[in-house]
Order: sequence, then structure tokens, then C-alpha cells
Amino acid sequence: MAGADAETGTETVADTEASAEAESKAETEAGAEAVTNAGAEAAMEAEEQGYYRQLWVEEPATRRRLPDPVRASAVRAVIIIAVTLIQAMVAFLCTLAGSWLAFPMVLSSVASTVVATWGALDVWVTRQVWNQRNGVVSVPSSTARALRRERRRARRQERASERTKERIRRQGGGAGQLSHS
Repeated sequence: MAGADAETGTETVADTEASAEAESKAETEAGAEAVTNAGAEAAMEAEEQGYYRQLWVEEPATRRRLPDPVRASAVRAVIIIAVTLIQAMVAFLCTLAGSWLAFPMVLSSVASTVVATWGALDVWVTRQVWNQRNGVVSVPSSTARALRRERRRARRQERASERTKERIRRQGGGAGQLSHS
């Protein structure tokens, strides 16, 4: 016993704390050294095998991303709803405090609630319109079928005119004039 009291044969509190501190410091240093060694070993293994473990791994999304108009509408609605909730809380606190600002805040909160409802409906309507225009073709009322049919027809006409121009160029149609016009 390094710090033992000679008469009682017991250690003092200060000696006990000092020895416990020294032991924990030694354990911490040994643990840090083991972690460093383990990290170095892992890095050496990765170098030997020719690959490194990526820090960030991309995972595929479980759901598709919202279309841009719908996403913009949703962001707008969330901001409006957040402002409305803050405004309602301020109106409530002003009412509790008996402030003169309570009545105008309550009126503006009612107006903001109407605007927030409009924002939520805007998200729903925008989503429905986008789905009808660009969405599932199998729905009978969908206008996407007609739009895609028109785009297909325009592409076919464009390809046909390109083929005709190319054919005329290959046949040597003179100075750029069409032979049949």
C-alpha cells in the first residue's frame, strides 16, 4: 500500500482517488491505443483488398419524388400553415396577457386560417391536375392519353419529314430544290 496510514494500515481518501484516477487514465490510453490499432488494421486490410468503405452510401428512395408544381404548392402551404399557427399562438398569448394587440391578432388569425385552407386545397387540386395531365393513362377521364397521342403524331411527322429531306439530299436533288415542287 503506497499511501497507507502507518498506524491504521488503511489508505487515505486522497490516495484512493489518485490511484483510481491513474488506473482509469491507463485504461483510457490502452483503449485509445486499441482503437487506433484496430482502425489502422482495417485501413491496411482495405488497401490490400483494393477498396475503401464508403462514408456515405446512397439508398434508393422508397417513394417517387413529387412533381415540381405539386412540391412547390406543398412548400407554399406548409409555410402558410406555419405562419398561421404562430399567429394563432401570438393571438392566444396576447389574449391571456390582456394586450391591445389581441383583437387584431385574432382577426388576422381568422384570415390566415382561410388562406391556410386555400393553401392545403391548392396542394390537392395541383396534384389532381398534374395526375390528370401527366399521370396514369388508364383512367378514362385522363387527358394524358390525348396529349401523348398528339406528341406521338408530331414526332412521327417530324421523323417522316426528316426522312424525306434526307432522301432528297441523297438523290442529289439539285441546288436544294425539291424535285416535285
